[in-house]
Amino acid sequence: MRGTILIVDDEADIVSTLADYFLYNDYHVMTAASGREAMEKAGKQPDLILLDINMPGMDGLEVCARIRGLVSCPILFLTARVEDSDKIKGFGMGGDDYIVKPFSLEELGARVAAHLRRERRRGETPKVRFDDKLAIDYTERRLYYEGGEVPLAKKQFDIIELLSSHPGQIFSKERIYELAWGYDSEGDSSVVAEHVRRIRVKMAAVGARPYIETVWGGGYKWTK
Repeated sequence: MRGTILIVDDEADIVSTLADYFLYNDYHVMTAASGREAMEKAGKQPDLILLDINMPGMDGLEVCARIRGLVSCPILFLTARVEDSDKIKGFGMGGDDYIVKPFSLEELGARVAAHLRRERRRGETPKVRFDDKLAIDYTERRLYYEGGEVPLAKKQFDIIELLSSHPGQIFSKERIYELAWGYDSEGDSSVVAEHVRRIRVKMAAVGARPYIETVWGGGYKWTK
């Protein structure tokens, strides 16, 4: 069994198609037809959630905001269209990826597999102390400064994990987007820049120096 996926969509045909595909590919599947049902099923701790945004009543964004504190698994939004501002809002609520309808089952399957592979790799990575003040626990996905935890959204930690694992190496915004989101993409500079801005605000709030440095015309790097 490759993992448990929770599929949330109010359209029965979509749920049936996705469930059949993932069952065929050796996943365990749970389904939900509404936001409230999704909240109940999320308590069973799936390994990944496919969450439709445009549901009547409680939409996918609200569901994500309510369950993010209860689950640590990747949450992938399903939507007919998305603007940069909508992505930023969704990522801010704890979402990890956007899948735009219509999509091919092969592409969706590849993205799901990529997210699950990254989750497994993270579970094998130890805690690292960078200096006498900063420590990153890659296993628990937590960042500490002077002994206190700095609260981070999932994608904020993903960016820190990527950059801190390659100190001094410059990553373009497009490359960060591709690696942190786990699939080939032309990149989305506005989304990456917004996440970095929020990381810096949180680090500054605890008195930490700016570990993420902007390289003008190049991107970002983790300072040694």
